[in-house]
Amino acid sequence: MNKQPIGIFDSGVGGLTVFKEIRKRFPNEDIVYFGDTARVPYGPKSPRTVVDFSIQNARFLIQSGAKIIIVACNTSSAVALEHLESILKVPVIGVIKPGARAAVSRTKSGKIGIIGTQGTIKSEAYTRAITELNPDIVVYGKSCPLFVPLVEEGWEDHSVAGMIIEEYLSPLLEKQIDVLVLGCTHYPILKDAISRITGNSIELIDSAEAVITDLEGILKTEKSPGKDFFYVSDNEEKFRLIASRILEKEIIELQRIKLGESWYID
Repeated sequence: MNKQPIGIFDSGVGGLTVFKEIRKRFPNEDIVYFGDTARVPYGPKSPRTVVDFSIQNARFLIQSGAKIIIVACNTSSAVALEHLESILKVPVIGVIKPGARAAVSRTKSGKIGIIGTQGTIKSEAYTRAITELNPDIVVYGKSCPLFVPLVEEGWEDHSVAGMIIEEYLSPLLEKQIDVLVLGCTHYPILKDAISRITGNSIELIDSAEAVITDLEGILKTEKSPGKDFFYVSDNEEKFRLIASRILEKEIIELQRIKLGESWYID
């Protein structure tokens, strides 16, 4: 089992923030990444659809030999994690509980902000996870549906990004939060732009970093250098361009697949 890869899936490029942290901490592990770029974003879709997509994504990774599944998508983690845990025979790790634990450990004021897709915020999964850890903490959620398109278009440094971020975050800043959870794996790509709006008084929580703690309790150290394999469901060249910028290296092993009741590689 140790020689089998770690499987990671997301609706697009956002999960690469999780991939990057895992690769940094586990340089000898093989990793298979799937970005469902044909069906991004997941946030506005119904819970039933997100569950269906997540099962298809996980099935592909299992058939690729994955020994563990990382659900690097907050929307999928919010509505599909329990379904995946019930049907898969390998460990499944989402990003919500690790992010919630990190947020609770960092807040001093007891006021935490959550930003995410419509699906994640509507599910209140972060609120439940945080209040289970500390019922005295007040949680404020805000959906930011334009953040994912900004990242998918590679516009994180565009002037329009700052205006959109400020518009979304203003209501949370008025609540005097001291911790802000980036409740979508696309959002850390906007981290610098978000920091310019929030300032130094608010700590940003990246769930990608928090996931590492969970993995450390499961994985054993491999000796040989790890290999990376990337798959997408559409827009290979666009993914390659954005991914190379995020990961700061050229993406070589990239293939397009089609998912459904069965999958195949073009």
